[in-house]
Formats: sequence, C-alpha cells, structure tokens
Amino acid sequence: MSLDQKNSRPLQNRTLKKKIRQLLLQEDFEKGLSQICDIPARKAINPLFSFLCSLDELLKWRAVTAMGEVVARLAEEDMESARVIMRRYMWNLNDESGGIGWGCPEAMGEIMARNENLAAEFGCILISYIRPDGNFLEHEILQRGALWGVGRLAHTRPQLLKDSAGYLIPFLQAQDPYLRGLAAWGCKTLRNKKIDAILSRLTEDGAKLSIFLDGHLMPYSVGQLAREAIDYDIDSRP
Repeated sequence: MSLDQKNSRPLQNRTLKKKIRQLLLQEDFEKGLSQICDIPARKAINPLFSFLCSLDELLKWRAVTAMGEVVARLAEEDMESARVIMRRYMWNLNDESGGIGWGCPEAMGEIMARNENLAAEFGCILISYIRPDGNFLEHEILQRGALWGVGRLAHTRPQLLKDSAGYLIPFLQAQDPYLRGLAAWGCKTLRNKKIDAILSRLTEDGAKLSIFLDGHLMPYSVGQLAREAIDYDIDSRP
C-alpha cells in the first residue's frame, strides 16, 4: 500500500461517518436505513458503533436500529463475523475493558430481535446484565439500556425469556422512573401473577419517561406502560 493510500484512509472514514450520520438523521429514516444497509457491513459497523454513545438521543437510537439491521443481515452471510461484533459489545460492558459500554445492551437487544440465531446464542448474556447473580450492571443509565434491550427481545422472542421474568421485578420497584417504566414495558409479554400485582400498583404512577419505538422517541408515563402491559393479551404473543 502506498503512502498516499494510507493517508487517504482517515479522510475516507470521516466521509463515510458523515454520510451515515446524515442518513440516520434524515426525515425518511426508512430510506436512510435502506441506504446504510447497502454499505458493506464491515465498513458501516465502526461509524454506527461510535454513534451509540452520542448525546443526540435520536442519533443514538437510530444507530441502534441500524446496527440491529446491519448485524442481523451480516449474520445471514457470515455468522462468525456477527458473533465477533456481539463479543465486542460484551467486552465493552466488561469492567476490564476500561470503557462504559453506552448503547451496547440496546444494540444487542435490537440485533437479537432481528436475528433468531444470534438470539439463541446471546440472549442469556443480555439477561445476565440485569441478574444480581450474573453480570449485573451497576450504573443506572446502563441498566436503562439493558432493560430496553431485554424488552425489545421479550416483545419479539418471549419464549427465550419466559424463565427470566422474575429478574424484572426489582426494577418495577426502583426509584428511577425510567427503570420502572422500562421494566413495565418489558413485562408486557412475560407476565405472571406476582408481576401483575406489582403492575396494578403502578397504574396511577404519573412519572414521565420516553421510549424509542418504531423509529421515534415516544413519551409515556409509568402508569400508562403498566396499564398497557396489563391489558395486553398474553395469549396473542408471538
């Protein structure tokens, strides 16, 4: 490789990152997502990874969605490469990495919601992040991310998490309204009598939060999420 080729790489990377950022934030997100998926996965992953820790909430969450689609598609062509990316998230959530892991549990949940084989392999890892006897995440912001990831997976593949509903109960009783609300949302397809009793006590909880759903940040109250969970026909779940 020539010196000119080496020097052009950082510029190419910055140009690609700028392009992907624009595609994530454009008004027609579905069109932008489609164009991102046309980029070779190995080139798109690093820019998307960098956006997972963005302070721009819309950019961060759309990067989560795009990462889910890109890695799910990659898994269909090259499962081992997809596994490497999943392990990268796991490493970033490990204390030894020296990092924080912002956005990693959300991306893991989105990827597994879109790819059944990765879900079968890594679903238990995602659950371990909310288990006191597992790889419990102490930071509340990371807990929010883990609960969103668990909820996303629970809504699409509840059969994988049917024995894990009990791990959501402490979060239903947390002081942080985001933890209460996200846990209530995640319980929607994983309910049992004990959870239903706690959800009933939350139905008048007026604390506010927002949840990223279907490409948008949606405002909710904890009580609204609790009521929606209770009203959900659990027999109709996938």
